[in-house]
Amino acid sequence: MSERTLLEVEDLHLHYQTRRGVVRAVDGVSFDVRHNEALVVLGESGCGKSSLAKALMRVLPRNVHQVSGRVTLGGTELMSMSDERFRRDVQWVRVSLVMQASMNALNPVVRVGEQVVEPLRVLLGWPRARAMARAAEVFERVGVSTDFLQRYPLELSGGMRQRVVLAMALVTEPELVILDEPTSALDVLTQASIMNLLKRLKRELGTSFILITHDVATSSELADRVALMYAGQIVEVANAAQFFDAPAHPYSQLLMASVPRLHQQQRPEAIPGQPPSLLEPPPGCRFAERCPSHFERCAKDPEFFRLDDRRRVRCWLYEGRGEP
Repeated sequence: MSERTLLEVEDLHLHYQTRRGVVRAVDGVSFDVRHNEALVVLGESGCGKSSLAKALMRVLPRNVHQVSGRVTLGGTELMSMSDERFRRDVQWVRVSLVMQASMNALNPVVRVGEQVVEPLRVLLGWPRARAMARAAEVFERVGVSTDFLQRYPLELSGGMRQRVVLAMALVTEPELVILDEPTSALDVLTQASIMNLLKRLKRELGTSFILITHDVATSSELADRVALMYAGQIVEVANAAQFFDAPAHPYSQLLMASVPRLHQQQRPEAIPGQPPSLLEPPPGCRFAERCPSHFERCAKDPEFFRLDDRRRVRCWLYEGRGEP
């Protein structure tokens, strides 16, 4: 782990037991996040993005079949840490989570101020007066009037609720904030406002972000790097400018070709086929059946090939062109 690396994830697995079998939602994922960096985890619905967030935050359902791998935060190995110590020292203290649908993350019968200060009071033992003063500071930073501390979630608009949930994630001054589809339920103008807020917070606070989204346009607003996820695996990691201008993996290329753009004569193209079931993912490359460039080598699970210091691609097309 380099000095600039905040989070390092190696060979992370999260599988669920269901009536139909084992769902391999996260299946051998590896990536890192640097200090004051925004890493976007991009992928279509059902590819395992939200499960990745749950694995990192250790917010797991009861039907977990397997969770394994290595996760290191600032030199501290987390996977071997007991649940009690993880809750005390990491969860909401060093790493926090902004979940999908802000209304689901807030208790409708408790004033929002009391919910925002809960991590300070329960985990850090702050007295109520000091915690409320800190909540007021964070509210001002995320653009919410301190008068809203005494309001209930149903009294706030969707955009304001999202800012409150963000304040809750920032109140303990964590090193890393995971954002799981933070703008998916908001109108376009409110989405733009929230993304501008995140860019300002990253600049002012030096916080690192993992933004989980399926929205290419939203991701391009914040990303320093992009990790593209497909069928439970990451298939490309690249600098944001590299990824959006010249994607390398065939799935990346088809994904970018499907996005409508201003001043573009060529019409967007749909990606053919359907993603594989995570109950029984196919052997070899999981994108092969939809890939226009597939060949015999794709029957074997591809390695990651390092094309340069900033880009890794999981595709046999790059064998011999990059370091495994």
